Amino acid sequence: MNKKNLIIYPRNKESWVGDPMPFFDGQSFEVFYLEDLRNRDKGFHPWSLLSTKNFFEYKNEGIVIPYVNDSQSQELALGTGSVIKDKEGTYHAFYTGHNENKTPKEAIMHAVSKDMKKWTKQPDDTFYGSNQYEKDDFRDPYVFYNQDYKQYWMLITTRKNNMGVIALYTSKDLKKWEDNGVFFSNDTGSDSNLECSSLIKYRGYWYLTFSDQWPNRVVHYRIASDSKGKFKKPRLDHFDGNGFYAGRMENDKKNLYLFGWVPTKIGYDDSQNYDWAGNLVVHQIKQKGNGELFPIVPESIDEEVQSNVKLKPITQSNAIWSSKNSFTFSGNRFGAVRFREIQGVKKITGSIATNDKNNQFGFVFDVGENGKAPLNIVFNSQRGQLEFYNVSTDKIGSVEPQSTMPFQVTKSENIDFKILTDDSVVVLYVNNKVAFSTRMFNMRKHQWGIFSVDSNVTFQDLKINN
Repeated sequence: MNKKNLIIYPRNKESWVGDPMPFFDGQSFEVFYLEDLRNRDKGFHPWSLLSTKNFFEYKNEGIVIPYVNDSQSQELALGTGSVIKDKEGTYHAFYTGHNENKTPKEAIMHAVSKDMKKWTKQPDDTFYGSNQYEKDDFRDPYVFYNQDYKQYWMLITTRKNNMGVIALYTSKDLKKWEDNGVFFSNDTGSDSNLECSSLIKYRGYWYLTFSDQWPNRVVHYRIASDSKGKFKKPRLDHFDGNGFYAGRMENDKKNLYLFGWVPTKIGYDDSQNYDWAGNLVVHQIKQKGNGELFPIVPESIDEEVQSNVKLKPITQSNAIWSSKNSFTFSGNRFGAVRFREIQGVKKITGSIATNDKNNQFGFVFDVGENGKAPLNIVFNSQRGQLEFYNVSTDKIGSVEPQSTMPFQVTKSENIDFKILTDDSVVVLYVNNKVAFSTRMFNMRKHQWGIFSVDSNVTFQDLKINN
């Protein structure tokens, strides 16, 4: 436990966070989400609420919109939606009602509130997909007032002609909605659904985000100068790997953020595949001069997590030269440095200087006495990507990684990194370019380290803070 009792990747003790739906109310971020209770009810995924002003302290408001535990109800399961405040000060929640037993399975539903905690459902406002769409896939309404066109817009995840699309519905009163056709069609190279979209104007550009339901399961974004497009695909069109899903953008009129979740594993076993729902993770998003975006550690967290923790190696391989908090690997086969156990909120920072010989290097968690571990974050120079392996360090390269993120290692550029840990989540940020989120249950209370395989690299100014 950290001394300040900070929480940067929140969830309830007995449940998990799915599909965050952030809303900034002028004072704080109200983060609605699908609460994965993992109980034995027929129904599932009520809307619950977390509130924060700084991303390291959260107030848990609990369930605010319940599902209906009746196998015949359209609201047997609640799905993703969004919240908006009208000109009279009333809050409106638009959400998905899902029931596998009904035809169609999905509907758009409406509730209103004066305080965002007590909601009154508006069943008369329920509507289903138009005939041009696949009505069983009709969900994730994202609603905002488009000042440019003086009307409310609702983006909806659906399908048309066996292709994932985002439909646009418009309204003048938030009660009656008109189908305006396909707003955006899948351009990722698959026919995947485009889930949990958001559309936001920030510093002169419109940004559309969505998550491909298959095959990559990453959060994409597109750029346009007008809310109606045409949307361009940036050179690197995603912020994180498949360990971060359903990200939605929200801003506080000054800064831009992306809210998503890092999944648990099947059976809570690090060696297994990703499951659905996990911990809330928020990236701050920065803008380049050309409008492209990149993720960083939220500045409020970076400023708060500053207390130094003594960093002293437990063991290090023979072919490593160290001075203070710098460690140079010879580049001859495998070498590792092992440090003390970590738990709770920690920030690990430093930089990596690369020389002529680069193969694989990075970080190991739950590391053993021989410097090898079952949880590995790897800079793979040959493949030009970050990789996460949930197998022994011995098997890196002989099996496929569980997660990847493009990142090119170059000899001329130092690698500046920040790693945040909390609960069983580890998120790496690199060079103001990419984030890389991972789930590691056995990271907690276990030793960690740095390693190199045939790479002549120097980890410089290594620090750990809480």
